[in-house]
Amino acid sequence: MATLSDVAQRAGVSLSTASRALNGSRDRVVRPDLKAKALQAAHELNYVPNAAAQTMARGHSMAVALIVNDIRDPYFSSIAAGVIKTASESDYIVTLSTISYDREALVPLIHAIRQQRPEALLIAGSLWNEESYLNDVKEALEDFQASTGSQICCIGQSRLGFHSVTLKNRTGAYGLGLALAEQGLRTAAVLTGPELHMTAAKRTQGFVEGFSSSGVVLAQVHGDFTRDGGHEAMRTVLDMDPLPDLVFAVNDVMAVGALAAARESGVRVPEDIALAGFDDIPTLRDVSPALTTVRVPMELLGTTAVNLALQPTGTDPTTVTLTTTPVFRESTARQAEHL
Repeated sequence: MATLSDVAQRAGVSLSTASRALNGSRDRVVRPDLKAKALQAAHELNYVPNAAAQTMARGHSMAVALIVNDIRDPYFSSIAAGVIKTASESDYIVTLSTISYDREALVPLIHAIRQQRPEALLIAGSLWNEESYLNDVKEALEDFQASTGSQICCIGQSRLGFHSVTLKNRTGAYGLGLALAEQGLRTAAVLTGPELHMTAAKRTQGFVEGFSSSGVVLAQVHGDFTRDGGHEAMRTVLDMDPLPDLVFAVNDVMAVGALAAARESGVRVPEDIALAGFDDIPTLRDVSPALTTVRVPMELLGTTAVNLALQPTGTDPTTVTLTTTPVFRESTARQAEHL
């Protein structure tokens, strides 16, 4: 197995020059001709640079760290796809961690990732709207940045003072609610997700404002941001008498669970009750009836976050807000027509 010393000897350069050429350096630049000789020698000897040595020399690893709430959720896996594609185009690898919606797991995970010294840290998923919790997360991120010099980008919220990519959650939900009320749906229930979840709150607020233009929201039911959470919350709605004309779930995964609960209870969608979600996750192509939802550019969220986080250190925090678009499908069309 070839060593760095072998590469230096083959290239006719010093050991330190070979190290800087192959591992990079925070403060020294290798002449182009010497770097070319070292790279050619490494190729001829099939030498693989030591990742730890590269991190030590550069101050960062060639990695982008991504934290998501739940990789099983197609929303987050689609964001991850955008992150991986864009990072790989700049020769970075992506390390992926998940907190499984455990709010207490985020701060310890940030501290653990700091030891890896990634080039950038991305956090995908809205945080909980609780002041002490937000302060703890912000402090952990500030410590992370101060010790590593890495850029940070938050995907889904912009309250912490770092680069961020956000969505027009409230606007998209408002447009959905307004349009469905205009179609003739008069009563609705909202499956709101976790009580303190920022994104869930914005989507709920937007929908209620839009639907209330000519309709009435009868109930808001909290539940986990998961398929099972939607299933359980929908069972509460199905106990209402009479049933609302429409159920809006603040994400599609909850809506899929709600659809299953309706089917199990013999309640037809859309003939007996209309159903809508939010995100337009890829797996909706296999759902019947086709689900009315609000489309989110999920891969673009990941791509934009990487581009922001790979800007030079010291760049002022930037927020990019992406548009969401209501998409109307079978799960609401027939119910509106029958009213």
